[in-house]
Amino acid sequence: MPHDLHEWRRRRRRIRRLLKPLPRRANLRRYPLIRRFADMAARAPWLWSFQYGPVVRALYLGAILAFMPTYGVQVFIAFFVALFLRANLTLIIALQFITNPLTLAPAYYLTDRVGMAVLQLFGITGVHGFLLTHTRALFVGGVVVGLLVGGLLHIIWIGLAWEASWFRARLARKRAVSSQHDSPCVDEESPH
Repeated sequence: MPHDLHEWRRRRRRIRRLLKPLPRRANLRRYPLIRRFADMAARAPWLWSFQYGPVVRALYLGAILAFMPTYGVQVFIAFFVALFLRANLTLIIALQFITNPLTLAPAYYLTDRVGMAVLQLFGITGVHGFLLTHTRALFVGGVVVGLLVGGLLHIIWIGLAWEASWFRARLARKRAVSSQHDSPCVDEESPH
């Protein structure tokens, strides 16, 4: 078996191992909050599509939602965002794990600082008290940081998609060359 085919299989195994714990059409009933809506999700093909549109929507929407101060209900919100805005469910839910118990405080601190800077830029801070100002800053900062992270993920996705298409084309060329070499040569003056 050629080296490229081994490489291709190794990459597929690695990707499948990474995506295994995430929701798929077959295991959607395992998730307690989403179980009630599994039939509706099974009839929505864009939730499972890795085409450009659903993936890019999932990258941006998932990144924005990951930095919003909605920890604890993010997966539930992400499910409905993916369903109604036609995004890839697997990616949008995977992005919700950016904020976890270990990264929650630094992520919210970052979004608060960015949000306060944006609000100060537009002269909106300090108008309604400390709690409302910082809550607003968390939401504004979540959108700004989410858009930046989504843009970075979009660039990475474009690079990975290009690399995958290049790898598939290279594998197809090698298969075509090896099939030409494996086919028997037919002599024009055969004795048949």
